[in-house]
Formats: sequence, C-alpha cells, structure tokens
Amino acid sequence: MKNRNNTEQPQNTDSYEMEDNRQSKTDERSRLIYDTGEACLADSCTSHNIHLLTIIGEIEGHECAGNQVKSTKYEHILPRLGIIEDDCTIDGLLILLNTTGGDVDAGLSIAEMIASMSKPSVSLVLGASHSIGVPLAVSTTWSFIVPTGTMIIHPVQMSGRVIGAPQTFEYNKRIQDRITGFIADHSSAAKEDLEKMMMENTKLTKDLGTLLIGEEAVQRGIIHEVGGIQHALQKLHRLIREQASSIEQASSVKDRHS
Repeated sequence: MKNRNNTEQPQNTDSYEMEDNRQSKTDERSRLIYDTGEACLADSCTSHNIHLLTIIGEIEGHECAGNQVKSTKYEHILPRLGIIEDDCTIDGLLILLNTTGGDVDAGLSIAEMIASMSKPSVSLVLGASHSIGVPLAVSTTWSFIVPTGTMIIHPVQMSGRVIGAPQTFEYNKRIQDRITGFIADHSSAAKEDLEKMMMENTKLTKDLGTLLIGEEAVQRGIIHEVGGIQHALQKLHRLIREQASSIEQASSVKDRHS
C-alpha cells in the first residue's frame, strides 16, 4: 500500500522482532523441558529468575537403569546444580520430586550439593519421594508435600552377592546412619524416631518401614508444610526477598563500620 507521495509506508519492524524473541524463548523453554525436564521461570512482577529442576523415577547410580525405566542421572544433575549456583542471573531453585528412590551414594551426593547451595531452594513432593528420595526432599531451604504425596522410610536394601558376616551388618548400619543423620540434620525429625520408622514391621507388606502420606510427613517433622505449586513458588519468592534484604543490611552495616 502506498501513501499520497507514492512512497511505501515503513513497516513496524519492532513488533516483528518482539514476536521473534518471544517465539525464540518459547522454543528454548520447550527444548529444555523435553531434553532435561528443566525450565527457567521468570516472574515479571517480582523480577526473580527461578530454575525449575525435576527429580523423577529411579535415582540412577553407577549402573544404568533399564531402557523402560524413567530415571534421574546424577552425572546430569550435579553439573546442573553447579551451573545454577554459579549463575548470578538465577535467584532460586525449585525442585519437583516424584521418585521411587534408587542408588544411595548418587542420591546423597545430589542431596548434599543442594544443601550446600547459597541460593534459596524449595522442594515439592508430588506423587512420591521414597527411600533415598527422603534426603532429597529435606535438602532444600524449605519443603512441601501435596496432600496425596507419599514418603517411605525403610532400611537400606542390598543387591547382588551378600556375605553373611558381622561386617556386612556393620557396613549396612553405617550406610543407614548416613541417611538418617542427613535427614535429621535437615529436618526437625529426630534420628531415633527415623530409625524406629525404618524398623517398623506392621506398616508394609513386603518390607520393613513406614509409609507417610501428606500431613503425616509434616507431623513427623520431616517436611515443613503441606501445599502445592502455588505455595512452593510463593515461599521461594519470599525466601529470595529475605536473602536479598539480609545481604543489603549486612552491606550497609559494613559500609558504616568502614
């Protein structure tokens, strides 16, 4: 279409560029979710950038899980946590859990790394967080579980050849102490209570242990609150604001004394 001076009207290139940028970000998010089960959440109201991480299926250790088994690979999660910690544009971490448990060393290594991060973190148990999934759930700054979410606390299970000797029992006990000690250090549950729940023989049909559903996990002091994604995000934004305020106050005090 031409104007009266017989010249073409300039096109609004800004709107096209904005649309291209939005589409590019959408495609990038889709690829991230498809490839790794992760997403970056940017809240325009709070200006907080949150990294969403999922831990699902079996926690895979040094041996690969079967092709038909959904799994979380610790060699993928550990580097990702390092990147999140070192990225100054990421303000907080939200972890969604739906895991049946898995390798003890792999699960504890992920849990220890989450617990040692400086950025605020929140976990949300969806479906299940069984066995080694319990330390993962309590490793964050704050934890939630949905009303129908489940957690199973049970003794360490060994596979392969087992030597019938006192040393085997002692080795097994030390592994369990690592797990119960971590849970006790990162929750309000006492180590003695956790050991009692582990050895309960009236709750599970095929195993020793205790099944906790929703509010029961909160009552036992393992999880902080019952809630869903809305509550988890609200809490994480609050933690981010509190940390920023604390850093600002500390900086102000330092400036006054310098």
